[in-house]
Amino acid sequence: MKSTARAGRQANRKSRKSTVPAAAPASEPIAPDSFSSGVVDNQKSDLPQAIPILIVDDHPLFRHGLAQLINSDDAYSICGEASSAPEAMALVRKLRPKLAIVDLGLKGPSGIELTKSLRVEFPKMPILVLSMHDEPTYAVRSLRAGANGYVTKQDALGSVLIALREVLDGRVYLSPSMTSEVISNVVLTKREPGTDPTDDLTDRELEVLERIGKGEEVKAIAKTLHLSPKTVETHRSHIKEKLRLENARQVARYAVQWVSARGI
Repeated sequence: MKSTARAGRQANRKSRKSTVPAAAPASEPIAPDSFSSGVVDNQKSDLPQAIPILIVDDHPLFRHGLAQLINSDDAYSICGEASSAPEAMALVRKLRPKLAIVDLGLKGPSGIELTKSLRVEFPKMPILVLSMHDEPTYAVRSLRAGANGYVTKQDALGSVLIALREVLDGRVYLSPSMTSEVISNVVLTKREPGTDPTDDLTDRELEVLERIGKGEEVKAIAKTLHLSPKTVETHRSHIKEKLRLENARQVARYAVQWVSARGI
C-alpha cells in the first residue's frame, strides 16, 4: 500500500511539473549575436524617396540601435549591415548603397583601410566614419583616407541624422566636439610640419601603437587585427625607427604615454 501511495504522489508531482509554462522569452536579456549582419529585409527599401544606407560596425547592439534611429526617418532606409571590412565590401558591391557608415575600430582591416578600399572602388559614394575616439588625429586621418564625415559614437545618436544630410549634400561633417580641435590640428600641422612624431606613422602603425599603449601583447594584437605576430612585430619595428626609439621597451613606454595624454 505504501509503495502504491508513494507512486501516486510521484505521478502527481510529475503531472504538476509538466503543466508549468516555460518562461517567456521576452523576459530574457537580448543576446548580441541575435542581431545578425547581412542584407536587411526592410519594407522602407520599396519607398522611392528612401536613401539606402549600409552600416558597418562589429558591435551588434550599437549597430542595431543606430539602424533603428536611422530607419525612424522616412528619408533613409538601412539596406544592409556588416560586421567586418570584407563583408562590407561584398555588400556594397551587391546592394550599391548611396552611403556607408563605417566604424573606425573594426577587427581585421580597420575602418580607415575599409574607407580607402571603398574610395578606390566607389569614388562617388559618401562615407561617414563613426569612432569611439574624440582625438583629432583619427578624424584627420579618416578624412585623408577619403571619408566625408567623422562622428564620435558619443555624439552619434544625437547628430547622425544631421551628419547624413550634410554628407549626402556634398559637405564635410565633423562632430561639434571635434570641429575646433581638428581645425587646430590641421592649422598647426601646416605651420609646423612634423610637430607630432606619430604623423610619420602609417594608419596601421598608429593602430598598433595605440594597442601597445593599452597594454596589449603582440599575440593579442595579432589576433584582434587578424595579422600574424611577425607582422605586428614588423610594425613595432617600424614604429621604433620612425619615432627614433632604441628598443621595444621604449616603444611600450612611449605608447603608454601617448595613449594616456589623449585619454584614449
